[in-house]
This record gives sequence, C-alpha cells and structure tokens, in this order.
Amino acid sequence: MDRSAHLGRVSMRIAALCLTVATFSYAQSHTSIKTLSTKPDYVTGGDVLVQVTTSGVPKGAFRVHVGTRDVTDSFRSTNTTYVHLGLIKGLPLGKSVIHSGDASLEITNYPVTGPVISGPWQEPFICQTDQFRLPDGSTLGPPIDANCSAKTVVNYVYLPIGEKVFKPIRDLRSLPTDIATTAISTGKVVRFIVRVETGTMDRGIYQNAILHDPENDPPPSPFAPPAGWNRKLIAVHGYGCTGGWYVQGAAEGVSPIDRYQLAQGYALFTNTLNHPTNSCNALVAAEATILGKEHFIKTFGVPDWTISTGGSGGAYTTLQIADSFPGLFDGVMVQQVFPDALALATAGLDAHLLMHYYEEKHLEPLTDEQEVAIGGYSSLKAMTDAANQAARSDPVPDRLDTDGYKSGQWRAIVPTELRYDPVANPRGARPTIFDAAKNVYGTDPATGAALRPFDNVGVQYGLNALNRGVITSAQFLDLNGAIGGVDSDGNYISSRTTGDRGAIRRAYQSGLMLSGAGGLSDIPIVDNATSNEAFSYHYGWFHFALRERLRQTDGTAANMMMWRSIPGGHEQETILDEWMQAWKADTSDEPQRNKVIAARPAAALDGCYDGNVFIADALPFSSEPISRCSALYPVYSNARREAGGPLAANVLKCYLQPIDVSQYNVTFTQKEVDRLHLVFPNGVCDYTKPSMYWSPPVAWPSFGPSPVNLVYGITGRQR
Repeated sequence: MDRSAHLGRVSMRIAALCLTVATFSYAQSHTSIKTLSTKPDYVTGGDVLVQVTTSGVPKGAFRVHVGTRDVTDSFRSTNTTYVHLGLIKGLPLGKSVIHSGDASLEITNYPVTGPVISGPWQEPFICQTDQFRLPDGSTLGPPIDANCSAKTVVNYVYLPIGEKVFKPIRDLRSLPTDIATTAISTGKVVRFIVRVETGTMDRGIYQNAILHDPENDPPPSPFAPPAGWNRKLIAVHGYGCTGGWYVQGAAEGVSPIDRYQLAQGYALFTNTLNHPTNSCNALVAAEATILGKEHFIKTFGVPDWTISTGGSGGAYTTLQIADSFPGLFDGVMVQQVFPDALALATAGLDAHLLMHYYEEKHLEPLTDEQEVAIGGYSSLKAMTDAANQAARSDPVPDRLDTDGYKSGQWRAIVPTELRYDPVANPRGARPTIFDAAKNVYGTDPATGAALRPFDNVGVQYGLNALNRGVITSAQFLDLNGAIGGVDSDGNYISSRTTGDRGAIRRAYQSGLMLSGAGGLSDIPIVDNATSNEAFSYHYGWFHFALRERLRQTDGTAANMMMWRSIPGGHEQETILDEWMQAWKADTSDEPQRNKVIAARPAAALDGCYDGNVFIADALPFSSEPISRCSALYPVYSNARREAGGPLAANVLKCYLQPIDVSQYNVTFTQKEVDRLHLVFPNGVCDYTKPSMYWSPPVAWPSFGPSPVNLVYGITGRQR
C-alpha cells in the first residue's frame, strides 16, 4: 500500500472518529443525548430530531431543556425502555445546549437556506422556482425572497391498475377507484399512492417521494412512518456538468418518482443542486444532501440505511460525498463513472494540448497511429471527444478550436451582461468547473479567477510510445518541447502550466480530488462499468481509476463490485440490497470495512456479460485480450497514463527527478540528450511518489461558515 495513501486513510478515520465522539457527546452515567436527523453541528431550519436515553430516571422525573426552555412535551417514549424521541422546534440561529439529567449536548442551527459547509454563496445566482414543474403540472411560483425560496407544496400521485404512468390525485377527500397495489420488499401490500413534497433548501429545489396512503396512514411524522415505507432511503443524483453554475435549476436531474424503487417501498430524495447540470460542485451537492436527508428524517423518521445512486456527473458526486462525509451514505450504486470532475477535466486538458500539437505543423510529423499511441485512447475520434471536455475549464465564449469544442457554456437564463468576457466584462462570472468551486480552490485577487490545480510540468507526453518504439526520439523531443500549456483563460501558452499549490492541496483536503481513503472504502460500491471506448467520453479507464484509488488505500477493492456491458434489468439493485442487509445485520465489534467485505454476496462477482450470459472475471485493465472480458470489452488509456502516470489518475502535480537516460528504452544521441535537458530543465515526473502538495482528506470538510473541520474560509484561514 502507498504509505501516503495509508496515512491519509488513517488520518481521515481518526478525524471521523474524533468528530463522532466530540459532537455526539454520549454521557457516561445515567442519561445520554444524541441527534438523529443530522450531526449536532449541522442542524438547519430550527428543528432537530433528538434521542434521549435514560437509565434509572423515574418516569415523572424525565425532563429535557434547551437552555432554560422546557421541551419535554416534544418527546415521547419508544418501545425500548428509557429511550425517548423528540422533535425539538423553535431553535434560534447559532449555538444552543440541550440538557437532560446529567447529560448535555451543544448543537448549532443554521438557516435552511444555507450555507453550512460549502462557503460563501455563489454569485450571481438565478432563481427558477417559477419554472419548476410539480407533479400536477403547476409550478412552484415566483421566489418569495432573495434566497430563491418558495412555499412547500405536497402533491399526491398514484399508479392506476394495469398502467405504468402515474396520475395526479386532485382531491384527497375523494381518491380514485382504480389505484393499483404493490407488495413492498417487506411483503406488506399497500396502495400505490405516492406523496411528493417539493420545497426549497440550500437555495436549491428539493423533492422527496414516499408511499403514503392519506386515508389509512397517519400524517407524516418521525414517530409514525408510513406503512408503505420499507425504512430504506435513496439519495438521487443527476448527471452532466457543463453549464452547471450560477443557476438554481428548473428541474431535478432524475425524478425521485421512480416506479420501480417506490414499488419496493424505498423513499427517495434529491435537490436541483444534486444535478451537476445545474450545479457542478460536489461540495454544494454534499451540503444539499446533508440538508435533504436531515429534512426527510425530521418528516418521516430514521432510515435503516441510505444509499446513493447516480450516473456520469451524478456518479462522481455520489462517490465524492460518500468519501468525504463518512456515514451520510451506507452504500452506493453508480454508472458512467468519473472518480471526480477533475479526472475528466484534467484528462481533457492533456488531450486538448495534444490535439492542438497534432494540428500544428512540426519538424517531426506523426502518423495517425502514432498520435493514437501517444494519447492512449482507442482512436483519434475518441481522443478528440476527450479533448473537448477541456471546454468546461475554458471561460472564453465561442472559442474556435477542434471540431465539437464548446467553450464558455451557459444556461440560457443567465443574463449575457453577467457573463465573463475577457474584453467586454473581465470581472464577469466565469463558467468553469474551477470557478464553480472557487470556495475550495481560492481566487486570484488580481483577476477574480479561481486558482487552478492543473499542472503538466515534467510530464513526458508519449513516454510509453517512445519506449515501445512507436515514435522516435526526435518525435518525442519535438512533442514535449512544443506542447506547452494553457492559462486560466484557456489560451494556449508556450510554457507548461504550473498548478497553484494551495488549490492542489485543498483539492485533496476537500475531496474534489477523490481519495477513496474516507467513507467510500467502508461501504459497498456497485459499479455498472459499461463504457463506450469509440467516442463520447464515458471511457472505461475512469472505472478502473476508481478501483485503483481504493486499492491504493487498503491494498484491495473488495468492497467494490464491477460489471461490464450489463444487458438491463435490476440484478445490481438486488445484489446491493442483499449486501446492505447482510452487513447491517452484523453486530460484531469488527471494523465496518471488515463487515462490509465479509458480507459481500456470493453473486457479487466482478465480471461482464456476453449477451445475457454472465462471465466471472477479475476485469484486468487492458486493451489486449488477456481475459475473456478484456477480449470482449477492451479498455483503453489516456494521455497522462501514457506519459508514465498512475492508473489511479490522482497525481495533480508530480515530484520531479533528474533525467536518467538509462531509464529509456532508446539510445539518445548527445545532441538529443542536450535537447532533453532543455525541454525538461528541472527534471521529469517521478510517479513512484504521490502528488506534490498532497494532503490527507478531511472528514466532513468545511469551507465556512461552520468552523468544524474548517479547511479554508472566507477569512483565509487554512489548515
């Protein structure tokens, strides 16, 4: 195991343990208090679900106070002796102390509009409540304040007998007569009526959906969950990224009204800010998830477990939240994986620079075959599609570049006068993944642009092709001498790009560069690793990079299941549910990771499908037919890996080492050696080491206003 990765994992686990011990404050004697709806430091909306456990306290003597206010009437006893649940309301903003008997617990309440941990609000920010469609076809209406807030609306829909499309219920006093029934996962049969709640929190538009029969179930309450809920909760994430900035969003990326999941009794929740097409910032997605889960628990009760699902942009937000916020999710199921937005953007920037070099006239021309070998992708078409993903880091509108390149992408609702233009509006809002997360990366005070972690100093593009004899030493030297870099405006520059030290460090601390050393290594991961190697940009190597990051942490990725070319159906969901039940049922004192790995179902084998036939296979990373699955579904590479970089794609800035010509599989002439030193005056990348400025990931990181685990705040305070 890489020593730095191991230290990062140990550090994060210690931090998570300390956070749990410090904030939940279990008393050692007669009474203990803990929050159930969220951690004590992150209460929002003025209310919190609390559990008070007493021992030896006479029933009449049980009292709970918030400060001097008696809130005992908020509590009710459970079926378990001495355990009391209470939804405490009316909390003031800021700190309060809950106390009962000999126990006390400090909590901190924030506005439901946020922010809590994501730092200062993104500005500008366009409200879209008046465009958001509710299940009955109406809209939320115009915002009621400057924070894009809207009224909370509850709709009911039902599934008619023999049909597959939900219909709205217009009048709860007169329910339709053609309501279907469903047998949920517990075996209970209920009417297929779905309660859909829509409102605003964290400046996004949230929704949750759950089976709830208004005639037979009591009103929603954390003390009396609906009969149709199987006590399992799903966080739903959307997709995309490009253009995901400065808007609230007029739609969820994926609707929580999912017929298959609801039929089994699952409840689902999401937010427009969990849709990267609206908000391409995993930290904001995490905050929206924290608030959304908190609100769900206060409304319906504590789930037995919570899983998260997402594809593409929703896959990386799912993975990053699971890793950086241990305990928020208990399992994940993803597809079209990128480990994080950085993996896609930085790989795109490498390919972007190569494509620019290819299109220029050089003294040492390359054949198409050589160009493909340097880039590592399956074809020049695949490499072009990868290169065009650099556009999400380019703020300049309408730049002419490779075919399909679209820079400066915006949602149409953002007024033109607010948008960045290097000449007409140099202080305008900048449409890039870096600027969307500038609370993490920091900003250049001279320009207002986000600092950037991209770095290609010392990178030997085409190194593997050189060592395989695919390109000549002259071609290798010409390529690396001329490839250059890009500036913060996406302009090509002759020198290599140097990443900002602080931005790189905070990328690791925040989890915007996924480590795999946090919560993700302790929960089941089910990955639909189907990919398209010929075009688009959902390439297989991203899935293998995720697996490799997990392996770097613990030497194994046994908590991750990968299937390739899945024909359809819900087999993965079934396996994940079985896996979840098994590890949650383990009450031993073993570490959670050990429980998860031990509970992995026999059917949870890695492998691929040949038509409808499953093939168990270790899924090696290879474009060669070295296994049955790699023969059927070869996986190609990327430019940084073909430059000698790690499969994990997690080195943002490499350490440099002196040039040693004996390390190459070619013999350089003395003139070429001299040229090599001119091209790489400070040395070349040493990928046996972790990234420069690497820092352990921080469990439950904050960028303000919460001071708990503050990584970097508006005052400039930094770890």
